[in-house]
Formats: sequence, C-alpha cells, structure tokens
Amino acid sequence: MAATKAAKGTSKARGATQWVYVFGGDKSEGGSGLKNLLGGKGANLAEMSNIGLPVPPGFTVTTEVCTHYYASGNTYPAELAAQVMAGVAHIEAIVGAKFGDPRNPLLVSVRSGARVSMPGMMDTVLNLGLNDLTVEGLAAKGGDARFAYDSYRRFIQMYADVVLGMEHGVFEDVLEHRKADKGVEGDTELGAEDWKWVVAAYKEKVEEELGRPFPQDPAEQLWGAVGAVFKSWMNQRAITYRRLHDIPEAWGTAVTVQAMVFGNMGEDCATGVAFTRDPSTGENAFYGEYLINAQGEDVVAGIRTPQSITIAGRKRSGSTLPSMEESMPAVYAELARVRLVLEKHYREMEDIEFTVQRGKLYMLQTRTGKRTTAAALKIAVDMAREGLITQDEAVLRIDPAALDQLLHPTLDPKAKKQVIARGLPASPGAASGIVAFSADEAESLAEKGQAVILVRNETSPEDIHGMHAAKGILTTRGGMTSHAAVVARGMGRPCVSGSGEIRVDEKGGFLTAGGVTVKRGETITIDGSKGEVMLGTVPTVQPELSGDFATLMGWADGVRRLGVRANAETPLDAATARRFGAEGIGLCRTEHMFFDEGRIVAMREMIVADSEKGRRTALAKILPMQRADFVELFKIMRGQPVTIRLLDPPLHEFLPHSDKDLAEVAKAIGADVETVRRRSHALRESNPMLGHRGCRLGISYPEIYEMQARAIFEAAVEVSRETGDTVEPEVMIPLIATRKELDILKSAIDGVAEEVSKATGVTFKYLVGTMIELPRAALRAKEIAETAEFFSFGTNDLTQTTYGLSRDDASSFLGDYQRRGVLERDPFQTLDTEGVGELIRIAVERGRGSRPGLKLGICGEHGGDPASIAFCEEAGLDYVSCSPYRVPIARLAAAHAALGKKSS
Repeated sequence: MAATKAAKGTSKARGATQWVYVFGGDKSEGGSGLKNLLGGKGANLAEMSNIGLPVPPGFTVTTEVCTHYYASGNTYPAELAAQVMAGVAHIEAIVGAKFGDPRNPLLVSVRSGARVSMPGMMDTVLNLGLNDLTVEGLAAKGGDARFAYDSYRRFIQMYADVVLGMEHGVFEDVLEHRKADKGVEGDTELGAEDWKWVVAAYKEKVEEELGRPFPQDPAEQLWGAVGAVFKSWMNQRAITYRRLHDIPEAWGTAVTVQAMVFGNMGEDCATGVAFTRDPSTGENAFYGEYLINAQGEDVVAGIRTPQSITIAGRKRSGSTLPSMEESMPAVYAELARVRLVLEKHYREMEDIEFTVQRGKLYMLQTRTGKRTTAAALKIAVDMAREGLITQDEAVLRIDPAALDQLLHPTLDPKAKKQVIARGLPASPGAASGIVAFSADEAESLAEKGQAVILVRNETSPEDIHGMHAAKGILTTRGGMTSHAAVVARGMGRPCVSGSGEIRVDEKGGFLTAGGVTVKRGETITIDGSKGEVMLGTVPTVQPELSGDFATLMGWADGVRRLGVRANAETPLDAATARRFGAEGIGLCRTEHMFFDEGRIVAMREMIVADSEKGRRTALAKILPMQRADFVELFKIMRGQPVTIRLLDPPLHEFLPHSDKDLAEVAKAIGADVETVRRRSHALRESNPMLGHRGCRLGISYPEIYEMQARAIFEAAVEVSRETGDTVEPEVMIPLIATRKELDILKSAIDGVAEEVSKATGVTFKYLVGTMIELPRAALRAKEIAETAEFFSFGTNDLTQTTYGLSRDDASSFLGDYQRRGVLERDPFQTLDTEGVGELIRIAVERGRGSRPGLKLGICGEHGGDPASIAFCEEAGLDYVSCSPYRVPIARLAAAHAALGKKSS
C-alpha cells in the first residue's frame, strides 16, 4: 500500500508520512517506479530484491527528507528518528547482528542516491558502526584481525573526510609512512599489527586537528553520515554537475543505509564494477573490472589497477592478471546470470556494483549505464533488433545533444604520430591541446580560448569543472571504470586512463614519458579509442556517419513532423549540411559573402558613394560575385529550398575605424581619406542593433536589395537551365516592423523578378517572406501575413528585443540571474517559452489566420537546441534551421518532440 501511494507522488502511508522505506528479506516497500522518492540507488536496490537477486538488506531515507532538511534550517522531520531505528532493526533481524553490539556488530554503508545518476558527486561512508570495541568483535567473529582493522582504518579515513571535513591527504601520508617503514608497496602487504598502528595514528590525527576524539557511538556516527550525505547535495562539485546536466536543485537526494558485505576478508572475497554491455563501443559483451580482497572504492578510485572480469577483456587489455572468469568461475557464472536477468528486466544496458564475500555474490547497485554516444547508438539499435525495445524507444534512448560527440573529426589514420605512452582506452575520440595539471588551470586556460588536455595522476569529483573545460583527459592511474573514465564518457570527452608509463609532476608542471618531457603549456594529443598519448598535434579526419547512426536517424526521420534546414552561406557549410541530412537552407546570411577579400572593396565603394548612381555603379561590380555565390548554393542543394536573407547589418560594420585602415580603403576605392572618414563617422550609431539595418537599409537604399534580388533570380534561372532541377528561392526581408515596409520592398523584388523573367524568357517560382524578430511584427502578424508568403522567426533578435538585452553584453550578468533564480536558463541558448514563446504563438495564430498555408520556420540559434525544438513542434512550426553540425541533433530532437506529443 505504501509503495502504491508513493508512486502517485506522495509518501503518505498509514495516516502518517513515511520517510523511510525498507528493502531486503521478504519485505521491500519500494521499487523502480519510486525513483523520484527513493532515488535511483534506493529504488533499484528494492527492485533487485523484488526480483530475487542477492541484495544485502537496508532502508532508504526519501528525497522528501532532503527537501525538508533544506527548507527547515537543516533539521529533520520529527518522525524520522523512530523510522530510521525501525529500519536498522529490519537489517538486524535479517543479518542476525546488532548495531553497536561489541561481540556481534552490524556494520552498514551510507550512500547518496539522487533520482538520476551523479557518479562521484556526492558522499559515501562504508564500514559505519566500527569503534574500538566493535572492531574486536568483528575480528573475533571473522577470525581475522587484519581484515577488521583494515576495515576500521578505512572507516576512520572516509568518515573523517566526508563527515568531519578533514583532508584526505592527511591519512594518506600516515599510510605511506607506515608502508615505507615496512619496506612494502601495496596495502595488502600490511598485517594486522600494521593496521592497528595505522588506526591509532589516524585517531591521533583526528583529535589533533579537531580537538575532540573520533566518535565512538554508532548512533552518532549514523546521523553524522546521513547529514553529510544531505549536505553533499549542495557541495560545489554536485552543484557544478547539476548545472552541466540541467538537474534541478529541488529534486534533492535520498540516503540509502545498507548492511555491509565485505570484499576485503581474504582471497575468496572481491569487489567490482561491471556493465552489461561495453560502454565505449556498445558491443553486446560483458564488460567490467574487479579486485580480489578489496572494497569498492579501491576499484573506482584507481588506487589499485583492477583486473578484467572476462577472459576476452583480459586479452583485449593485454593484462597478465587473471580474470574473474578464471579465478572465481562459480561466482563469475552467477554474475553472468545476473547480467542477463537485469538487462532483460530493465530493457537497458546496466551499470552494476557487486561484492563477493566468502565466495557469495551480493548486488550493491544497478543503474542505467553511462555510455559514449557511439555505444548508445549501437545499444539502442541492437536492442530494437533483438526485440527488447521498439524502434520508437530506441529513438528516445539517444540524447539529441549527445550526437555532437559523433559529428566532429577523429585522428587521421595516415598522419604521422609520435606515441610517447599508452594507457587504457577509457573514453573514445581524439583531442589535442596544451597540458594543464590542475582543474583550475584547465578551466582558466579554456576561458582564454585555449584547447586543453587535463593531465592528472587520478581525477576526483573536485576536478569536475576542469574536466568539463578540457578537450580531453589523461590519467596515470585508474581503470576503465575509474572516476575519470566514467565522467569523461558521460561528458563526451576523450580519455586515456591508467597510463602508468607517464610520470607527472603536478607541482613542477611537467610530465615525462618515453624519454620525452612535456612542460606546462606544451601540446599533446590523446586518442581515447586506442589509449595512445602522442607528442604535439595530430591531424584529424571527418567522421563517417553510417551504420547504426544512419539506421537510427532513419527511424527518427520516419516519426518526426518538423523539417530540418541549415543556416549556411558557404559551399562548405551547404555541403556539410547536406551530408548531415538537411532538407534545405533556412538562413543564408548574404552579408557574410561581402566580407570576402575580393569583394569588400566594391562593397566599401558602394557605402562611401554619395549618390544613387555611384552606389549602383559599385553594386554592378558586386552583382556577378553575388550571383556566382547563389549559383553554387543552388547547385549543392539540388532543388531543396534555400531561404536567402537580404542584407541585414548596418553599413558601418563594413568600414574600418583606424586612420591606417581608412587610408587603405581610400586608396583602394580611389577616394580621399577625409571623404571615407566623414562617411564612416556619419554611419556610426549609438545603438546599431536598433538602428539603420535590415529592411530599413532597403527602404533608404532600394538599389541594394534590387541587386541582391537580381543575383538570386538570375542564379536560379542559370542553375535550373544547367541542371534541370527546380530552383525555388525564398527571399527573406529582415527586421520588418510594419506591413508597409514589406509592401514597398516586396513590390520592388517582384519588379526585379519580372525583369529577369522577361530578359531570360524563363518563368520561375519564388517566395517573399520576412523574419519575425521584433515584438511589433509578432503582434501585427495578421496584416504582415497578407503580404508575406512565409515567416521565419529570428529568435536571436526576437529574444534581444523582447528582453531589452544585448546578446553580446548580457553574458556578463546572466550567470548572476541564473544563480539567483531569476532565469532558469540563458534565454539565448534555450528559448524563453513564456515570453518570446508567447509572441511566437501569437504570430503563428494571427499569421495563419489571414494566410492559412503560411510557411513557418525558426532560424535563430535556438533552431538547434533540443528543448527549443520541442516548443517549435508544440507551436506548429513547419521547420527549424540550425548550424550544419547541429542538423542531426535537430532531426533527432524533432523526432523526440513528435513522439512526446504522440504520447501526451
């Protein structure tokens, strides 16, 4: 009953609020459907227990407690303490041990668990319940003092770090000192007496630094850990991760308390992490790592180099260490069975954590596995073909924004390269950049426009900002499931991990490998697909978009309603757009064509001219160049629609300002410097964004738009004659505010079309429309649509003019607005559906009210943003237009939007 009610969005049960849900044994109150309430970890532990998998018992404190905690001055609900103790009693009854009992102690882990996976971002405490008395009971119970004191020192170190706020390194120094005294290198070489010495030294450090002894009361330890997990929801690394992944702060985290099982009790014990399919390639092969006689943090922290689970994985990595399939065949067989059960049950690639205690397998976590985009495509397509999911579900499995990982160059296989080191291929892709040895340094260099490779011995969650800023990540320690590897794959960054051949001096600012020293600021290249580290910059090649990509995009195209065009004005951009599946050009910015070195002189001559005749003379020089541009675009697009925006920016942008540059312009156009300077000064404006630009230029200087229209129509006739393709250009007039502006300019364009038709003897079709980028145009769309044959929403300027913001300047304070909760997102990146969106809805309704067949599109930067595309689907637009490299993203986002609308 409790689970049913909670699934409907409340945790009310039996007349009181239920803050704690138990799992394990014959009683599991939750399941995977309660992820919002129990967090991903708690919900999935309950689900695994429900389907009969071996899960140590425990309980989950709900996300609602986290919300209450922050809303009530860091206090807990009154009923929580009793419910937590009932949860502890539930664990005690199943395990047959008692929390705090000196002879038969129950130990627990305390872990965070938000509704979406945030690997390494929040805090965990293991072995909780140990103190000076219970450690002796644990030693006697297991007959292994070494194991007991090893567990105790781990607990002190973790608790002091997570709960008491001490530096991790303080304890590492103590441990390294003991190993040096004993002449050993590995932790496993230390005996029981060594660990007793380390425990005593750790406790001394705690009292020395905090002025109070390490807490011995297990109840105090438990509440300290629970509080630390809730506080970690607001630590800097979690805040950064949420910002990068658009995770709302209001979601909060749950806390899961679970009976400990031990992978560090001896050679028949182990711990590991696995994926039900390869997270780098998507291959349907069991993939993972484990360590014998270890605890979970040893695997993910990269402290020891882990071993492969499978024989195939061991061979692939070139390791001589035995796989679990070889060293623990019975346990491996059970784990392989669990793999199949989980994948069939969840219909997803799962990321699992497990521990083996005395030869028995226990499942500690399952969650949807993070993967590269290439792997996600293969997994989705394969699962659809296997019948696990439908084609529509496969389409929805791929995050449109993540496709960006596939659309950029990889290393040229023919290029010469000097490999100086090798490591594990932890996250595919390639990147070149200058080396940075700290996250802060990487972020600082990236902000200055530098491409950076972050080089660390091992990364930690505190490095998240530097990892995001870097183009690639290189570590000397850690495996394929280390923090660096998992986070890099999630971010789409190339990563080489565990490159033990490299020696890094982070303080000195250099690395050495293969007899080469690379200093701070020098360049390396990493190949995360092969695990190679190379000196200098290695050339790249364009990706091949076929196979699984082509299959899934075909499925996406089959369900989307929105058309997808590209913003392009160069042949390269147009060809790239076609290759990525664009269905036309939605915005060709003609002003970009005028900045070419071969034609800027004629453009400047036109601007400086003081008469219409002079301007027409200069424009006559530009006409054949402009016509050639359009001929090339029309040929590339082969009959697809091409929307050409007539000149938009103010004329002063084409003129220089320094005396030296003015003199060069004067010489080039045969005018005196003073004339050029006078004209440049006359064109200057206080607020050029709202000044003499767009259609206002066409009204003042109709000869400019007439020349452009002639170039468009003559090019259309030439290409249709030459290729036989039907060319139907769409002429777009920018910055219209009134119908009268559009009437005047459309009349002039129609006149030019008639002249070209008579001169060539060819009748051709064309459309004349406008950009809606001013609030007045949106509000007066009914009358404007009586003249305009299409609308294209220029949301860059529409956002500027709606908010009264300058896009070029707003970045200096928009961050403050987001931090203070004034704006949830940057409105220039994701469309403001409330304000700007309302204007678009008004324009759609009124425009189609007077012209039912009015073609509607969007051509601002928002045309490639998945969230904005969802709005375009809902608003009934016909197409979106975006940069060429975002065309596949837009195609997939349009499919998501259509499927979302279908299911709602």
